[in-house]
Amino acid sequence: MKNSNSGLFAAIIIVVEIAIAILFYLYVLGNPANFVGNDPANHPLQGNYFGIVYKGGYIVPILISLLMIVITFSIERLITIGRAKGKGNVKTFVQKIKHLIASNNISQAIAECDKQKGSVANVVKAGLVKYSDLAKNSTIEPDKKVVLIQKDIEETTQLEMPMLEKNLVILATIVSIATLLGLLGTVMGMIKAFAALATAGAPDSVGLANGISEALINTALGIGTSALAIIFYNYFTSAIDALTHAIDETSFSIIQNFTAQNKTA
Repeated sequence: MKNSNSGLFAAIIIVVEIAIAILFYLYVLGNPANFVGNDPANHPLQGNYFGIVYKGGYIVPILISLLMIVITFSIERLITIGRAKGKGNVKTFVQKIKHLIASNNISQAIAECDKQKGSVANVVKAGLVKYSDLAKNSTIEPDKKVVLIQKDIEETTQLEMPMLEKNLVILATIVSIATLLGLLGTVMGMIKAFAALATAGAPDSVGLANGISEALINTALGIGTSALAIIFYNYFTSAIDALTHAIDETSFSIIQNFTAQNKTA
């Protein structure tokens, strides 16, 4: 239910931002004051970039909406991954937990998890709580105890990781789509510019130059949006990999210490 609600929310955000981009294109970029003779059918006023962008054609609002989607979901991922890291530094937390586990101070380690919070702390706490419960149980064989601890850690990890990776597929898709749409808009604009030049009969260098610059607006928007999406996507995947490594490192310490304690016993 939670995943379906988050998916619906993402879909609503995308639709709303497409609508906003279309309105921005029509009424802000397409404002008659941006064009010669107050007519959007004419050339843009010299130096008026709103008018120049408007002349990029109907691919422009799609690219603007993609840019808005990249910014919106990047902010959402920054907040989510920031919460997943918890209140303190993840590396410091992992080292502190490893030290407490090594000294067999499990209750203090659980208390540190409650202070830290976040995805790493949640997974570690699940393993530590299971560790504490099984340590008191002498009826279960040591090997089975290890399996049960691993199972709890894996189940908690499977609950936490989808939350971290959610909506990254949107950024990954925009990386490719934005560039392709930008090129499509440019090609269509170039075709339009040269067709107008051929119809005019006499060469119109100013008209051709304006047509080419308007067509290249799509490429600039497409490449810029794609570059921004790549930067954020790589940053988020690196951050998730770091959190996953912290979970694996701490989980290994829990299992290793539990196994060592049972051997000693």
